[in-house]
Amino acid sequence: MYETGHLHLVCGLICAGKSTLCNALAAQPNTVLLSEDHWLKTLYGPEMQTVSDYVTYSKRLQNLLTSHVANLLQSGTTVVLDFPANTLKQRSWLMAVIEQANCQHTLHVLDVPIEDCKTRLFKRNAQRAHQFTVSEEQFDRFSAHFVAPSASEGFNIETHQP
Repeated sequence: MYETGHLHLVCGLICAGKSTLCNALAAQPNTVLLSEDHWLKTLYGPEMQTVSDYVTYSKRLQNLLTSHVANLLQSGTTVVLDFPANTLKQRSWLMAVIEQANCQHTLHVLDVPIEDCKTRLFKRNAQRAHQFTVSEEQFDRFSAHFVAPSASEGFNIETHQP
């Protein structure tokens, strides 16, 4: 019987540094990184045109990966999920994975000021250094749905500040 792996989750605005942190966490031995942006771009890239499309395709991906991630964790593999944990609904799915795998976890909260995130976004867009280009309007629409996690949700929270 294996000891379960550790699940790392991330919460923060667009361009807060979630993927950068995930890549650093995934550099550890016996660790797998799963990136929502990579999967969505690969599976649904041309079809994703609106926020509604994102919600639909993200939910499909969650349904696909729930048991897979739980199985990886139960096998002793540490998993870093580069999926946003920015809303109660997103965190509800992540808690279901934790409960199914019965594993230890850390929810990394990146507390970066919105102005810094927008500056990073403009730079990232100019460099075309990401799977998706996000407009300032899209940034504002996604950010409007952000809900910071609370201790009552049951996550082991670790806050990161710039």
